[in-house]
Amino acid sequence: MELSLSTSSASPAVLRRQASPLLHKQQVLGVSFASALKPRGGALRFPSRRPLPRPITCSASPSTAEPASEVKKKQLDRRNDVRNIAIVAHVDHGKTTLVDSMLRQAKVFRDNQVMQERIMDSNDLERERGITILSKNTSITYKNTKVNIIDTPGHSDFGGEVERVLNMVDGVLLVVDSVEGPMPQTRFVLKKALEFGHAVVVVVNKIDRPSARPEFVVNSTFELFIELNATDEQCDFQAIYASGIKGKAGLSPDDLAEDLGPLFEAIIRCVPGPNIEKDGALQMLATNIEYDEHKGRIAIGRLHAGVLRKGMDVRVCTSEDSCRFARVSELFVYEKFYRVPTDSVEAGDICAVCGIDNIQIGETIADKVHGKPLPTIKVEEPTVKMSFSVNTSPFSGREGKYVTSRNLRDRLNRELERNLAMKVEDGETADTFIVSGRGTLHITILIENMRREGYEFMVGPPKVINKRVNDKLLEPYEIATVEVPEAHMGPVVELLGKRRGQMFDMQGVGSEGTTFLRYKIPTRGLLGLRNAILTASRGTAILNTVFDSYGPWAGDISTRDLGSLVAFEDGTSTSYALASAQERGQMFVGSGVDVYKGQIVGIHQRPGDLGLNICKKKAATNIRSNKDVTVILDTPLTYSLDDCIEYIEEDELVEVTPSSIRMCKNPKMAKKGRQ
Repeated sequence: MELSLSTSSASPAVLRRQASPLLHKQQVLGVSFASALKPRGGALRFPSRRPLPRPITCSASPSTAEPASEVKKKQLDRRNDVRNIAIVAHVDHGKTTLVDSMLRQAKVFRDNQVMQERIMDSNDLERERGITILSKNTSITYKNTKVNIIDTPGHSDFGGEVERVLNMVDGVLLVVDSVEGPMPQTRFVLKKALEFGHAVVVVVNKIDRPSARPEFVVNSTFELFIELNATDEQCDFQAIYASGIKGKAGLSPDDLAEDLGPLFEAIIRCVPGPNIEKDGALQMLATNIEYDEHKGRIAIGRLHAGVLRKGMDVRVCTSEDSCRFARVSELFVYEKFYRVPTDSVEAGDICAVCGIDNIQIGETIADKVHGKPLPTIKVEEPTVKMSFSVNTSPFSGREGKYVTSRNLRDRLNRELERNLAMKVEDGETADTFIVSGRGTLHITILIENMRREGYEFMVGPPKVINKRVNDKLLEPYEIATVEVPEAHMGPVVELLGKRRGQMFDMQGVGSEGTTFLRYKIPTRGLLGLRNAILTASRGTAILNTVFDSYGPWAGDISTRDLGSLVAFEDGTSTSYALASAQERGQMFVGSGVDVYKGQIVGIHQRPGDLGLNICKKKAATNIRSNKDVTVILDTPLTYSLDDCIEYIEEDELVEVTPSSIRMCKNPKMAKKGRQ
């Protein structure tokens, strides 16, 4: 649903809300809707902006809480000394940097303590890629109120982490870039938060950017709330303007305080304390699992009812029928950036529990006698699958520490314990496993972690998971948002058209001469698309995708026009052989590299594969020319793990070892197009 709050005529959703008495009292950017609603073709019009007054109500503020009779009936109390919030955002909208500033200003660290940037991105892979992959807990204390903060991933492929975390919180800080506005992942996490009924505080971050347009961003976010069928109370969100990197925030984009005080105030005022059953039977849902060599498995979650004590006997339930008994050996709460041991935890707080063997995400830690399980966590189904198998290349076992199918099976099963959105099934042979995930990135992060741990294996090309409903074949579709300079728009539009993409929105953005294109495109069409778009736009386009729904099969899609150059004998590559081989296409290997028969050594300049010998040496005869010809070799292409997985086709594999990433033809499949 496309909606403009300034120029277009009002949609049915807006007309429905025009009749709502609450909407007339709402204030967005300090403007009352009662004064904005003028009979001008039914359009909503914003007057000129003036400084924001301090708002009195927020979404899910005490005035919009449950009626007293309901609270009494459920015997629920609201804790006012604790706030549980998740910080969600689209990738690269400055969420982790904002958390850094919040931690520093809340005096989590000593004044003389040296801390690295992006403190919450503790994983090496997160630091290298600049993205959050795993959700992490911390807490700050502001005016005698403990605020538990959970930093969540910004990429839709790690949506399973977000869905889990929303079970632990009562409110969400939605961070939106001051130029880009709501992006695909913003829509995904906001939809989930609204379904849970959480309060939402919108933080317009990077307000100090030269091309910032806060009015447009808040209007677009409001449109998104309406589009996602938010309640009137949720639409009455509080907007805070911030610069995460400078550690400043304010109620108006032109008037920022010297610190993040307005943001902390908004969290305390707008996010309700947890609803708890203080005297009820113990209930805690395990929403995250960590592992410690000394303490074993650690279950993390929010205590919904009762009091949990160290040394307490509990019942661990998946459902009413399947329960077992255990004892809590140690108990921790989050204070500042660390886990702190404690003797008891009251309902409403987030804690970590040790001593329960084999506890799984989604299980309930309940009272030994009267405990009942909470609803388990529901996570959306995977859309992409890849095959993992034992390395069968001639170089197998040279570099890896764990190379057998048993090692592979144990590691994949261990991943399932904490990665709810992933599935593992047995493949056609005993040494093959089918791993399903939310997207290609979801699975490649697992592959990268495994190779760093010393595993050596092979992976096949990504394939989409189709469904058959009423004898009709359905495939997953995604919403792709491409930000591209106008000069390169033609090739990008042509490329997306070939991939069966359907454009449904196009708009110019900002003063940088860029255009936003929004497409609905089959997930199959996105495989290998990122590199193709970067090539077509000379590295200037930005592609973001998020899962939309299953739709009818779109027909055949050609994802690669060129074949591969394949080595047809084992040996070491030579400059002499590469000089003639590079005339056939672009090479992946340089001189002096060990290769084996069937290894992909380059991209053919034509369709179909071509076998060639890159190990050939110059004949050492006694006939010499007057002068040796100097061999000039092109720089070989350097492909990362993600690039290799995007490149390979049905009959090709990626060989993954701790030291190397190679591509080869699948020896089990018939030679296809080999010349």
